[in-house]
Amino acid sequence: MRFKGLDLNLLVALDALVTERNLTAAARSINLSQPAMSAAVRRLRNYFRDDLFTMQSRELVLTPRAEGLASAVREALQHIQLTIVSGAGFAPDEPERHFRIALCDFMTTVFFRNIIERLAREAPAVSFELLPLTDNPDQLLRRGRADFLILPELFMSSAHPRAKLFDEKFVSVGCAKNTKLTGHLTVRDYMSMGHVSARFGLGQQQSIEDFYLLERGIKRRIEVAVQGFGLVPAALLGTDRLAIMPLRLVKHFETSMPLRIVENPIPLPAFTEGIQWPTSHENDPASIWMREIMRQEACRLANSSMSREHGI
Repeated sequence: MRFKGLDLNLLVALDALVTERNLTAAARSINLSQPAMSAAVRRLRNYFRDDLFTMQSRELVLTPRAEGLASAVREALQHIQLTIVSGAGFAPDEPERHFRIALCDFMTTVFFRNIIERLAREAPAVSFELLPLTDNPDQLLRRGRADFLILPELFMSSAHPRAKLFDEKFVSVGCAKNTKLTGHLTVRDYMSMGHVSARFGLGQQQSIEDFYLLERGIKRRIEVAVQGFGLVPAALLGTDRLAIMPLRLVKHFETSMPLRIVENPIPLPAFTEGIQWPTSHENDPASIWMREIMRQEACRLANSSMSREHGI
């Protein structure tokens, strides 16, 4: 079908190329042969009078013209998908919805596992793909590679809608056999000790506690860096090192590992975990349903934590 001289099927090809950044992978994703995809690229270039893509190290790099088209094409196709193709509504008992959710290991362990367990009972036909947070998580939404981001609100983009899940706080933690943790920990003690720190993404991005510390001009002596909070406890055992971790995650590991929480001599502010989704999904019935499930489970988690703190 043509619209003002443009074959609309070419927009599907363009979106696949922008998403995959590889001709063969793009062709496979929309069930085209590689020669057919090459022909689509030629037609796109002719219509827009621009190369659109250049090849660098076997990866397609977008020209400024293609960068300008990418988000508009993605939003148009998503709008068609959500309002026309899927316009009949959402029924969680129908095996048609697959959610792609980007989050860190901490949130998988203390929060999202509860949702997986709940929906295994209530909506077993709904499936999930849990993705690691990338160096630029906003791109996962813009390119249509994720339906939701779950991360601290501090790191969220202002380009997409969001909702709060729950507040979390940091604690200092070490091995229970660490004799340096038997008394009051001073700032000098804290700074003299080696530390274990979590890093995220291919670029080894700093985690939120390091962000707070660096804001105050404090730089710890990092002796071990690991991929995610979930690997921190194993790197503490049998050593005199310290780490800063989310309290709920420490409580989870305390049941199986000899860990000790100590009062942090450098108080850190609490942070808020939230969810974010593409603007184009704002009125999608499936997205709305999933958001409500996450909101309910976040309230349940926050309430159970409050009850334990007050001994209820």
